[in-house]
Amino acid sequence: MNIDKRMERGVVILALDGRLDSNTAPLLEPEIDCVDAGDEGHHLLVDFNNVEYISSAGLRVVLKAVKGRQASPKSFAISSLQDHVREVFEISGFDAYITIYPDIARAIESIV
Repeated sequence: MNIDKRMERGVVILALDGRLDSNTAPLLEPEIDCVDAGDEGHHLLVDFNNVEYISSAGLRVVLKAVKGRQASPKSFAISSLQDHVREVFEISGFDAYITIYPDIARAIESIV
C-alpha cells in the first residue's frame, strides 16, 4: 500500500492506494500518529478512493484514529469509499462512528 500525504485548506489528507490489511495497516498507523502529534492540530481526512480491500486490521487502525480524536476539536473523516469497502464499514457498524464523505471536495467543505 502506498500513502500520499498532502495538505489542503488546513486538512491533512492521507490518500491510500492498495490493500489495507494486516500487512499494510502498520504503515498507516504511524502516519496518523504523526498528524495527531503535530503542534498544528490539523483535521485529518483519509482518502479511500484507491483502497481495494480492508481487513479487520485496517478497521482497527481507523477505529483507533477515531477514538484518538474524540476529545480533540479537530476532526477525523474518511472519503471516497469504493462500494465493496463501504459495505465492510456498514456491516461492521463503523459507519455509525465515522464521518464518511462521498469525495474529498465535500469532505473539506464540511470540515473547514
